[in-house]
Amino acid sequence: MSTPELVRVTIDGREVQVPKGLGIVEAALAAGIEIPVFCYEPRLGPPVGACRMCLCEVEGMPKLQAVCTMTAQDGMAVRTAQTSDKAAEGQNATLEFILVNHPLDCPVCDKGGECPLQDLTFRWGPGNTRMDFEKRTFEKPIPVSPAIALDRERCILCYRCTRFSESVAEDGQLVAQNRGAQSVIATFEDRPYRAPFSGNVIELCPVGALTSTQYRFEARPWEIQNVPSVCGLCAVGCNVSATTREGKVKRVISRNHPEVDEGWLCDKGRFGFTHLYARDRITDPLRRVRQRGLEELSWDDALDEAEQLLRAAEGHIVTALSGSETVEQAYALGKLLRGGLDAHTAVMPEETSPALDAFRLPLSAIRDAELIVVIGDEPVAERAPIVDLWLKAARRAGAQIEHEGGAHGACRRLADKRNALGKRLRESKRAILIWSGEEGAGGAHVAGLARQLEFAGKPGSGAFHLPRTANGRGVADAWACSDDGESEAPEQIGLLIVSGDEAAANPNVRVLAERAERVLVTSMFHGLAAGWADLILPGTSYLERDGTYVNLEGRLQRLRRTAIPPAPDELAWISKLAERFDVEVAPFPSAVFAELSERVYDGLPFGEVGERAELRTRTEAPPAALPEEPPAPEGDGLRLIRYKALFSGPAVERVPELQFQRPAPEVELSPDDAGERGILDGAPVLVTHVGTRLPLRARLNPELRPGLARIADEHAAELGGFVEVEVAP
Repeated sequence: MSTPELVRVTIDGREVQVPKGLGIVEAALAAGIEIPVFCYEPRLGPPVGACRMCLCEVEGMPKLQAVCTMTAQDGMAVRTAQTSDKAAEGQNATLEFILVNHPLDCPVCDKGGECPLQDLTFRWGPGNTRMDFEKRTFEKPIPVSPAIALDRERCILCYRCTRFSESVAEDGQLVAQNRGAQSVIATFEDRPYRAPFSGNVIELCPVGALTSTQYRFEARPWEIQNVPSVCGLCAVGCNVSATTREGKVKRVISRNHPEVDEGWLCDKGRFGFTHLYARDRITDPLRRVRQRGLEELSWDDALDEAEQLLRAAEGHIVTALSGSETVEQAYALGKLLRGGLDAHTAVMPEETSPALDAFRLPLSAIRDAELIVVIGDEPVAERAPIVDLWLKAARRAGAQIEHEGGAHGACRRLADKRNALGKRLRESKRAILIWSGEEGAGGAHVAGLARQLEFAGKPGSGAFHLPRTANGRGVADAWACSDDGESEAPEQIGLLIVSGDEAAANPNVRVLAERAERVLVTSMFHGLAAGWADLILPGTSYLERDGTYVNLEGRLQRLRRTAIPPAPDELAWISKLAERFDVEVAPFPSAVFAELSERVYDGLPFGEVGERAELRTRTEAPPAALPEEPPAPEGDGLRLIRYKALFSGPAVERVPELQFQRPAPEVELSPDDAGERGILDGAPVLVTHVGTRLPLRARLNPELRPGLARIADEHAAELGGFVEVEVAP
């Protein structure tokens, strides 16, 4: 990359050298000078100068200028309110007009104590008011959605929220209505704000106009603690802070990691924390008793029962992992079961590949790419929502984005040197591959394709595999290094160990449970395994754990405990159980990590994972080879694509504010397939497969390729393979 041209800018008499085109607000910060702003937010795109709080004198211009809209040019001289009486008068007047109708309800406002308007009024505004008339009021609060409330009388019309909706999330659902003094923020056609990133407007709002219904009147800034951690609800691993009060999590907010999430957070990560306090939370071990169902037992008795189950299985043990365990939990469980018992195998949540390490890049590289190819037929936004935001940012920056369906076959096509798109990928210096396809060696396929396309020699090109689980890569690495031996799957399952709610909710795991003689489940909620488990041990959430996760970039990140779980965490009872088999497993995440780090992470100390983990550079990785393409499925009709919706799963089901975000009972069709069948958008249809008839509604999706029918898992029932779709009678 070329070195940017530097220019000299003078701000309040201080001369600084900054890159040409840098915003004046940032140039002032380089000089150690603050220019107050409300509407200005660099992540929202070009500034609009709506609030006028940044008024300054600029040499050569007769009037005060909104300098947030100006960029650094050589020789420019700027005087802020700190040195210019004219600028100070302009800022005072701006604040006075903002406060004319703004309610003075700071003591009861949820933004109180964290409010830029409060701060800037104290620092820059007049100490009293000249107004003695009644302030304007509105009906309040207005429900923007079940998760967001709007107090219109507090709004200062900075347009941060509408700009986010229009220019970042690109959902277009939040708008400004009317003109002039009658302008108000509203949703399009007054519909609920139903979008995966709607909650970001709460944090963007510089006043208390947009607030969280979950956090409303729940805490004040002087009685809370913000605990830095990472989100554990998808594979992106967004950096978050959990706000706690009296030991309970009250909200989750973003913690900007510019390479991972850029400060954005999806609604699942933001509002999903209340699953911690679900009414059906399991707090004590449960044992199945004949004719009486499940009964509670003490932890000592539960460990006795678990020991008996393990010994009775005589090595015929299978573990179904969720991919949401911490690296330390997976290693400890693997060490117990593989080191303390003879034969043992595990069912991984999905296949991963260390060969991807050779093509590792931060997620922010997607925004800077010139050519991006998304491989597969599953929606990126459902697997890794932040990746979808990066793709939108890339498109706005001019990147070409191509979609190649039929993931395994697409890799073979693109690897062919005669393929036009493959040729463009080889020639591009900044090309990105993103796998969002069906199960089956997805990481190995995209790594093998990247090698075929000669990405290894291009630092600006890389590849990403979008897993379905939050820590699938970390769990696989930890399990693999927990014992050097290899074990084969037993013909008979004496004991099935189900680790976590995601595995307990998996239909494939239920099939294994039917084959197993006995079943031990770790679960947070009563409803998942109560009908088929012999022993249930209370599980924990990612918000209740200390340890590490590995995200889809291969970035090792620190997970911190934000709330005390109602029962001992998994690492504690694994350690106790391991003692009975003469296996040494420490009950502390730091000690377990120190042991496995020597094998996996080059001896990295636990304390150096850090609050803002760095992406480890491309290291020696196993050679990537393109696996054999699985045989193409055969059948009549439309091939069914089932996908796990973002707003689904055991945690989301227990969050009332997210129920309206769950996927609708519909089947997606291409316009061509719908036209052939006489199906209109929104029409009721019947989807049939081997005697199963499922009533759904049709949704036409121009981005879906012909020959496919796409349905969310929770609405697909027993459908599979190929289906027929016809207009409902």
